[in-house]
Amino acid sequence: QVQLVESGGGSVQAGGSLRLSCIVSGYTGSSSFRGWFRQAPGKEREGVAAMRTSGGDTSYADSVKGRFTISQDNGKNMVYLQMHSLKPEDTAMYYCAVGGRPWAPPLFPSEYNSWGQGTQVTVSS
Repeated sequence: QVQLVESGGGSVQAGGSLRLSCIVSGYTGSSSFRGWFRQAPGKEREGVAAMRTSGGDTSYADSVKGRFTISQDNGKNMVYLQMHSLKPEDTAMYYCAVGGRPWAPPLFPSEYNSWGQGTQVTVSS
């Protein structure tokens, strides 16, 4: 069973930065991707950033390109999302996820099978 625990969320002013962390434990099997997703009240969950577990091949939503960076440590037990130049529209619950087939669309929530409980990010103007 895969366990994922996010941390690092909080409240920041527009233009500020936050780094989210995700601890990954348990058997991840053949999961090809690690990703970050977000969901605001009343909206669908959307993919923010993803990367292959083997490294390389990062993907980002157009709305965060140039501002967010996904990474993982060498042991692959930690996944990070560095966020800069935060905007009020970035306000959402952020989730870490593991899953995906080798050639699956990496930013599609339906491709992931293991999820954390989320960490709240609130950006004020």
